[in-house]
Amino acid sequence: MSLPRHALPEAELLAPLPPVRPVAATDVAARLRSAPRLVVLDDDPTGTQTTADLPVLTTWTVADLRWALRRPSTAFFVLTNTRSLAPEDAATRNREIVRALHEAARAENVAYVVASRGDSTLRGHFPLETDVLAEELTSLGAAPDGVVLVPAYIEAGRLTIDSTHWMRTPQGLLPVGESEFAKDATFGYRSSGLPEWVEEKTAGRVPADKVVRITLTDLRTGGPDHVADRLAGLRDGATAVVDAVCDDDLRVLALALAAAEERGTRLLYRVGPSFVRARAGQSAQPPLTAAELKPLRADAPHGLIVVGSHVSLTTRQVDRLREQQGAPLAEFELDVAQLLDPARREAHLDETAAAAVAALAGADTVIRTSRTVVTAEDPEESLAISRSVSAALVETVRRVHATRRPAFVIAKGGITSSDTATHGLEIRRAWARGTLLPGIVSLWQPVDGPATGIPYIVFAGNVGGDDALAEAVALLRSAA
Repeated sequence: MSLPRHALPEAELLAPLPPVRPVAATDVAARLRSAPRLVVLDDDPTGTQTTADLPVLTTWTVADLRWALRRPSTAFFVLTNTRSLAPEDAATRNREIVRALHEAARAENVAYVVASRGDSTLRGHFPLETDVLAEELTSLGAAPDGVVLVPAYIEAGRLTIDSTHWMRTPQGLLPVGESEFAKDATFGYRSSGLPEWVEEKTAGRVPADKVVRITLTDLRTGGPDHVADRLAGLRDGATAVVDAVCDDDLRVLALALAAAEERGTRLLYRVGPSFVRARAGQSAQPPLTAAELKPLRADAPHGLIVVGSHVSLTTRQVDRLREQQGAPLAEFELDVAQLLDPARREAHLDETAAAAVAALAGADTVIRTSRTVVTAEDPEESLAISRSVSAALVETVRRVHATRRPAFVIAKGGITSSDTATHGLEIRRAWARGTLLPGIVSLWQPVDGPATGIPYIVFAGNVGGDDALAEAVALLRSAA
């Protein structure tokens, strides 16, 4: 098989790097005992997929935030779902959350730092979200000295080397600017080098040569003290981009951040999923076993799989699930053309929900959108179409769940999993308990509302191999 134009063998890229500087997660955890609480504003629910036993909020009232701040954890997530919103709505939501968080933290007397969690393939509202967060923090007397960009996602093969961001493919490491994700109708981009990407996304406001580069040489050869010195030199909201190839790199960074913040440097983060695990002082955990899943699984015969993601990987994963032998599978498609037609939408939802309820009595059941992607020339109009389709999918889930409780719910896709959690299952507070596959599929345990007792599985559209969805469903079936 020929390589894509710029895909390179992973071993070739990694061979010249300095040796890894080992850092134990326990050492980071010990260093963070007196550090501010990390509050992760997650633009879709998939940021939880590298962590275990951290609280998750899907709402941000002061009461909800105070609940999370009282939990015995080094970090927690607030699900913003801003990747699905228009820019002005995303900005408003970020402002609301920071104001409520500041009030809650003051009431609980807990110091905090904020991470804006974005996509490891560089999609999302950047620099809008960090700009808005910086403005709000400044108004509260905590102006950030720097914005630290760390998009790496180790398990999924999203690696940053010499300030260039790569993604693992079967053919080798591909610069993300040449991936299908860079062609996103709403959040597309050209650059794979992070300094150039920052310049591109800020329309030149932050030139590439003004971006501070924290390289693997800094992390592995210089170590935490050296990196802390570099970070402590950030001023006036300057941007720094950070390399990472493994968890040890991120743990070196976590120690450096703690040291810089202890000196009084105020930092704001824009990160991928792996940063959260390192900054929370956690190590990678093995996937949950069937024995561990058994007490979490609801008392019902079959589960519900909700598929909204349209990337080619998701389509292949659904195909493999369909081919899986040994258990029945029912499948229903929401036709996008009917969903976008006001005259046909409601009847189509009724028919699909009723059929899925009946099927759940005898089989695990898939509800998915049709695979043809409908977009518009205007990025915001494309986003509006996505929201309309997602809302229909989630309304179908709500109707199914109101009639028949499934044993589990898997949501495939970022926007899909967010909307399913908040609107389809009405989850407000939950714990991210761990993963079904190594570092890529998160299981939430809802602690309030109608979904209490139903494990909720957050499965990003752009992660895992072709068999990953089939493997996750097989594991949940084995826990029956």
